[in-house]
Amino acid sequence: MLAEIITIGDEILIGQIVDTNSVFISKELNKIGVKVYQITSIQDEKQHIVNAFNEAMSRVDLVLITGGLGPTKDDITKQTFLDFFQDTLVENTDVLENVKLIFTKYLDKEPLPSNLEQAMVPSKATILDNPYGTAPGMWMEKENTVFVSMPGVPFEMKNLMTEQVLPRVIKKFNRPFIYHKTLLTYGKGETEIQEIISDWEEALPNHIKLAYLPSLGRVRLRLSSTSEDETKLKTEIDSQMDRLHAILSDIAIGYEGDTSLVQQISEALVSRKATLSIVESCTGGTIAQEITAIAGASSYFKGGLIPYDTSMKTTILGVEKELIEQYNVVSIEVASQMAIKSNILFDTQYAIATTGIAGPSKGDGDDEVGTVCIAVAGPRKVIVEKFNFGNARERVILKAKNKALEMLLKEILKN
Repeated sequence: MLAEIITIGDEILIGQIVDTNSVFISKELNKIGVKVYQITSIQDEKQHIVNAFNEAMSRVDLVLITGGLGPTKDDITKQTFLDFFQDTLVENTDVLENVKLIFTKYLDKEPLPSNLEQAMVPSKATILDNPYGTAPGMWMEKENTVFVSMPGVPFEMKNLMTEQVLPRVIKKFNRPFIYHKTLLTYGKGETEIQEIISDWEEALPNHIKLAYLPSLGRVRLRLSSTSEDETKLKTEIDSQMDRLHAILSDIAIGYEGDTSLVQQISEALVSRKATLSIVESCTGGTIAQEITAIAGASSYFKGGLIPYDTSMKTTILGVEKELIEQYNVVSIEVASQMAIKSNILFDTQYAIATTGIAGPSKGDGDDEVGTVCIAVAGPRKVIVEKFNFGNARERVILKAKNKALEMLLKEILKN
């Protein structure tokens, strides 16, 4: 059971928007046993779209298309559908009423003629209602291949996929069961991990595939396989993953989808009735953003400070000026005091502090670009480390964020 995703829009090809639709669609298809064979992004050009349809039809069972369904002249997917399926337009009264409802109830104005034309749909299409937009989804079939066209607006597409497309796919196609399980690790690189688990990896059955997914200070290890017997497959992969977790117990923090590093921090703080504050210099609020993305963070996260300028560290946070002069603003001594002062300022039990040189210039620091000092102050002590995360600014910030969260969790779990 193979599928292809085709995204239509010049805005994707020129980098004006990021194609998040394909990520969502791929994940949802995988859950129901449909493998994505290819993802293609093409421009709003009729012959290009037709060629993509013909090529997809020759290799997959299901083609999912997003984009090009708007009311403006540059949206040509519907017209291309007519030509490809040799069809004509008819007015769909349900779609027409939906367009009128959206404009009168939510936009408080009358729809333009071009908006009402959204109700003109291919006569051979099964219409998929879109309650969040004026462009309906369309399900059409040709030579044993199903074509599904959906709006490019992500929240409209997601609703259509979840509520209408996936149930139809499940009903129409016989699908094997695909199972993935992913272990999250922090603190070691992929080559080091490979050395540690080499014997276990060598003994894996041939039908179970292991993938290393490294990303800025963390590595995800994914086991995957396919079978008609869901129970047997899950039991086998879960057993292998238990062995892997035991081998990597010092760096494994849980399974993707079941938990995350930040979720574990949240649960650990809540269970201990402890609070957290964050002082970020070089990371500029990225750690606080990660923490507050978890629902319920207000129960333990009291606040943060971004003293980007060196003087702010002394005037607002209270770091001793003499300490900075003696050791340099990017130092383990200054990072330690920043964390301690954060606990005092916000009246918290735990604090993260970062100070470093993300680049491209050195700023007030004397060290090389990429140098970052991270401190975590807990109820009993302060742990602090100095790193060099390279010379790419974005990577430095993200690596520092991941390392700081890893250090925080380890310190919380000790207490």
